[in-house]
Amino acid sequence: MQTQLPRTFLETPSGRRADQILRRCVHCGFCNATCPTYLERGDELDGPRGRIYLIKEVLESGSANRVAAKHLDRCLTCRACETTCPAGVEYGELAEIGRDALRDSGALKSSWITQLLLVLVRHPNWLRVMMTLGRYMRFLLPTSLRETLTHIPRRGEATGTEDASILIMRGCVQCVVTPEVNDHLAGLLERRGIAFQFSDETQCCGGMELHAGRHHVALNQMQRNIDALDPSTVNTVISTATGCGVTLKEYGRLLGSEDGQAFSAKIVDAAEYLRSHTFTKQRKDVSRVAWHAPCTLQHGQQLRGVVESILTKTGYELVPVEDAHLCCGSAGAYSIEQPELSRQLRQRKVDLLTANQPELIATANIGCQMHMGAIAEIPVVHWLELLR
Repeated sequence: MQTQLPRTFLETPSGRRADQILRRCVHCGFCNATCPTYLERGDELDGPRGRIYLIKEVLESGSANRVAAKHLDRCLTCRACETTCPAGVEYGELAEIGRDALRDSGALKSSWITQLLLVLVRHPNWLRVMMTLGRYMRFLLPTSLRETLTHIPRRGEATGTEDASILIMRGCVQCVVTPEVNDHLAGLLERRGIAFQFSDETQCCGGMELHAGRHHVALNQMQRNIDALDPSTVNTVISTATGCGVTLKEYGRLLGSEDGQAFSAKIVDAAEYLRSHTFTKQRKDVSRVAWHAPCTLQHGQQLRGVVESILTKTGYELVPVEDAHLCCGSAGAYSIEQPELSRQLRQRKVDLLTANQPELIATANIGCQMHMGAIAEIPVVHWLELLR
């Protein structure tokens, strides 16, 4: 793709990177075939190729427009297009640059609900209080918020050991809504004699701010998380929420610093860490499982087949799922900003997951679990809870 970006923009790191990514695109359109929003709406501007042209126009003109903001706002950033692209276009990174430009111009704005959520995720105790109050006032809340309150958390109990070389990230939303997930991983490690620690100093990974076009806020949050840990003590950082994990692994690229790269090199998804271990079934009453691989796991982290192998070796039968590469429509704050489209994608995903009569749905990200669990007629659980 030919570009004519302003010289002043090309002299910036973002400008040089945007130019590299745009020039890699060959207009083939293969990306549209795996884009959930394009498949749902059939609009070229709601597919990756169309959005790339819109971002190019914004960056070349130096001025934003509501058309570009509308269609980029509809993007899930699921990155299925990156898995499909034969030219290796880093669409997710380009979308970050495009959102920053739109946000700076005032064309891209978040709803008050999203703005509130972005504050709450940095303060889990506040989030816990708000969710507790929300359960008593559900009838007053918008549907998109009311659905997030269906899961009743089981209070986390695991504490870990100080100065252990392995750190389990609590996660901002996960530590409030499903703290039992980290408890379960802690139990699996304890029974294998593996010492671990938690940190009360680390906060939200910054992923939600990044996707909302609040680039500088996200970078500050990332740097605070790095500064909160002693690099001489922690050798491995385990994430049990794939939405957090994909962001944590990109700290090096996003911050462009040595300490960011060193931190990212320590990040592993729980599946990566546990892949060499063997387990028995925790759920003796369950045999048939529908596995939903979050986009942040299969497209963002490019980890396909790892969880599936662990569950199969443990004794579960994974039922076939059509279009397993498509997003469930959760995507962080997407279900709040784009409720109608999000619900359409969710219904399609749940229908496909339950088509072959599984006894439950297993996933690896808190957002997917909450989103699908609100309407699924069978339990939706984190896959770690199936291991013993």
